[in-house]
Amino acid sequence: MSNLIVHGGQALRGTVTPSANKNAVLPVLCATLLTDEPIVLHRVPDITDVRKLLDFFRSLGSEVDMDFATGTLRMRHGAAITAGQARLPAGMRSSIMLVPAMLHRFGRVRLEDDVTGCTLGVREVDPHIEVFRTFGATVSLEPGAVTVQARQRFAATDHWLEYASVTTTENFVLCAVAAGGRSHLTNAACEPHVQEFCAFLGLMGARITGTGGSQLVVDGVQALGGAEYSFVDDFHEVATFLALSAITGGDVTVRNGAAAQFPLLDRTFAKFGVELEHRNGLSRAQVHGPLKVRPPFTANILQKVEAAPWPYVPADLLPIFVALGVRAEGSVMFWNKVYEGALGWSSELGKFGAHAVLCDPHRLIIYGGKPLVPATVESPYIIRVAIALFMLAASIDGRSTILNALPIRRAHPRFVENLNALGASVEWVASD
Repeated sequence: MSNLIVHGGQALRGTVTPSANKNAVLPVLCATLLTDEPIVLHRVPDITDVRKLLDFFRSLGSEVDMDFATGTLRMRHGAAITAGQARLPAGMRSSIMLVPAMLHRFGRVRLEDDVTGCTLGVREVDPHIEVFRTFGATVSLEPGAVTVQARQRFAATDHWLEYASVTTTENFVLCAVAAGGRSHLTNAACEPHVQEFCAFLGLMGARITGTGGSQLVVDGVQALGGAEYSFVDDFHEVATFLALSAITGGDVTVRNGAAAQFPLLDRTFAKFGVELEHRNGLSRAQVHGPLKVRPPFTANILQKVEAAPWPYVPADLLPIFVALGVRAEGSVMFWNKVYEGALGWSSELGKFGAHAVLCDPHRLIIYGGKPLVPATVESPYIIRVAIALFMLAASIDGRSTILNALPIRRAHPRFVENLNALGASVEWVASD
């Protein structure tokens, strides 16, 4: 069941509750492996990456009690777990964040070539290898894998990242909390999910200062304890449902416990004629008339949406704004400053009748407001691109098909069920 059949042209209406942010949930799950004590997590989403990690923990011998109906996970790794023949989960980038805890427990871990995530462009592992080596690990290249070893407890260190990578920042923190002494990280990522991850580690007894900024200080502790935690609303999913509301001409109210993270997103939506309203823990998208690109105050330049590490517009959300740009009358340049080649999927937009020009591996110009038609399009293995293609299909009268839409299940539980409850007509079907 990897394709989506969409009967578009229906305005979405109703209320929806977003799930937790997978980019917070997965690092937190990796962090739990640093303690022998019980862990209780609430609002854990039923997504494929979570299931892969839980299966991995079971293969180690961990106690795992997951109730997906309530979203409550009770887990204890214990001192008796063994690496055995366990392999890091394939097909998900967050597997690399299991390395620090595996080194802490077992002194050795093998990183297979197929430990990858979304095909967002060039995503190197070199920054992670540098972090492991900085803390004293040895790294060797083998056929089809990289082996990382640490014969003793990590020693505290200072490190300066080449760029503010989320997963590399989280890997540094995972190494530092179990190291002896005080570690410093410069050019740290500060995304909301990184802050949530650090807050959870604080509940476990980690000592981290500077969260939310580019300088992190971590004082290593001898042992981390258990914790109970409830994940917050995913601002990515909140923004996605608001964009779906706007592009279909609907009226969807989204629960939003993360409104403090929206000021720049509010202004970005406004570039397409969409006004967001946040009140009493709820958010709505209001559109007065057809979507229309707001021209810049400066004459003779294109309106722009630039995506870069937080506090810029997140690169993960750029595709939903591309979809709005296709529908809105006017022209917009989209600039992905994070991933090279991540806009190559724009050729699929032409199948709907959109006018898109890929300038280079980082920049795309959309000439919006063109007549659109239903189409069969193919999604790359990128979560929000599959959703952007769905957004366009949902806004067009007629039957469209999104091939290879399975990445949506990596981040959004009950995606189809939520959409149909809002008035959409969409279903999963098996590929041929």
